[in-house]
Amino acid sequence: MPVLYDRLLKLKEVFKSKFGSIPKFYVRAPGRVNIIGEHIDYCGYPVLPMAVEQDMLIAVEPVKTHTLQLANTNPLYPDFSTSDNNIQIDKTKPLWHNYFLCGLKGIQEHFGLNKLTGMNCLVDGTIPPSSGLSSSSALVCCAGLVTLTVLGMHLSKVELAEICAKSERYIGTEGGGMDQSISFLAEDGTAKLIEFSPLKATDVKLPSEAVFVIANSCVEMNKAATSHFNIRVMECRLAAKLLAKYKGLQWDKVLRLEEVQANLGVSLEEMLLITEDALHPEPYSSEEVCRCLEISLQELRTQILSPNTQDVPIFKLYQRAKHVYSEAARVLQFKKICEEAPDNMVQLLGELMTQSHVSCRDMYECSCPELDQLVDICRKFGAQGSRLTGAGWGGCTVSIVPADKLPSFLANVREAYYQKNNRSLAPEKQSLFATKPGGGALVFLEA
Repeated sequence: MPVLYDRLLKLKEVFKSKFGSIPKFYVRAPGRVNIIGEHIDYCGYPVLPMAVEQDMLIAVEPVKTHTLQLANTNPLYPDFSTSDNNIQIDKTKPLWHNYFLCGLKGIQEHFGLNKLTGMNCLVDGTIPPSSGLSSSSALVCCAGLVTLTVLGMHLSKVELAEICAKSERYIGTEGGGMDQSISFLAEDGTAKLIEFSPLKATDVKLPSEAVFVIANSCVEMNKAATSHFNIRVMECRLAAKLLAKYKGLQWDKVLRLEEVQANLGVSLEEMLLITEDALHPEPYSSEEVCRCLEISLQELRTQILSPNTQDVPIFKLYQRAKHVYSEAARVLQFKKICEEAPDNMVQLLGELMTQSHVSCRDMYECSCPELDQLVDICRKFGAQGSRLTGAGWGGCTVSIVPADKLPSFLANVREAYYQKNNRSLAPEKQSLFATKPGGGALVFLEA
C-alpha cells in the first residue's frame, strides 16, 4: 500500500492546485485481466478474471452547486465540466469523460434523480488505455462509486456491478458485465469465477507455483470506437436465434447462446454437436438470416441488430457459436483443475489457455498479427500457455509461467518482442509485468 499512499498524497496536491481546495474522499477501482473465458460473458456464460494492481483513482470534493468538474492528471485527457441535468453521452466519440458520465448517469437513474450531482473530481489512472485490461470499465465503476458516495446512498457490490455494467452501454458497447463485476467483487489473493443472472462470484485458487504475466502488444484498440466488438455480440445473438429455431424453441425470445443450452437442458459438448448440424461454416448474408428466421430485412435491422451493426453484410454464425460453447467448457475445466490441483496442474491450465487463444484467433477472429507473435514468443521462452486477454484486436496477452522461470522469461520476452521490434517499453511496468490477484473497488476518506 505505500505506493498507493504516495499517489494519494500527490493527487491531493494536484487537486489543491487545480480546484483550490482539498478532496473529501478518494475512490479506487482496479483493472482486470481475464485469465480464461473470452467474449462469453455477453453470451450468458461464466468467466474467470482477477483484478490487477493497476487502477483508476479519483479524488473527490462534493459541491453545493449542480456542476460537475472533471480533470485528469494525464495531460492527454482534457478537462470537462457540465451543469446539464440531462446527461448526454456521445456514442460517436468515446472521449474519456463520457465513461465517467456513464457511471454517474447509471447511479442517478437508479435512484430516480434528475438534478446533476455536483462535485469536483481529479482522475488518475495507471491502467494502460486500450490495452484490454479494462481501463474504461474501471473508470465507469469508479464514477459510479464516487456518485453513490457523494449522494450518501448505499448499494451492495453486486448491485453496483449490475448498474455499472448496464450504464456502460450508454457509450455504445454491448458488453456482458465481467469487467464491472470483477472491479467490485475482486478480493486479494484469489481469482473469481463470475456467473451471471444472477450475478455471483466464487473464489478460484490459482497455483502457487506459477505466476501470470501480462504483456502489452502495444497495439491499441478502443472497444467503443470500433464496430468489431458489437458485430461479434450480434453474430452470437443471431447464432442463438438460428439454433433455437432449428431446435423448435421460441427463438424470438432468445438473445444469448447460453439460453439455448439452458432451454434444451444439454451439455456444452452436445451444443457443439448441435451447432455442427444446425449452422454452416460459410458466412450468412442478411438475406439468408431473414430466410432462416422467416422475417423481413426491416425486422432484422430494427428488432434484432444494434444501431451500429445494421449495415453489416455478412455474419459468421457457425464460427462464433463454436468458440463460445468451447470457451465456456474451457472455463469450467480450468476451475475444476484449480480445485483438484493435480501434479501437472500448471501444464494443464496452460494448455487450456493456449487452446483459448487458438479459438479466439481462428473462430472468433479477434486477434491480430502482433498478439499472435507475442503469444508465440511467450510460449517459446517458458510460458506453459498464453492467450490474448480482453476484447482482442490489440491490447495484452496473459501467460502462465512457472515461478522459477520468471526472471529469464521476462528478460527474453523483453528482448524478442520489445527491443527487436523497437516497441516502446516506456513506462516498462505498463508493458510487461507479473501480476497477482488484487482487491476490488474501495473508498478512502480524507483523514
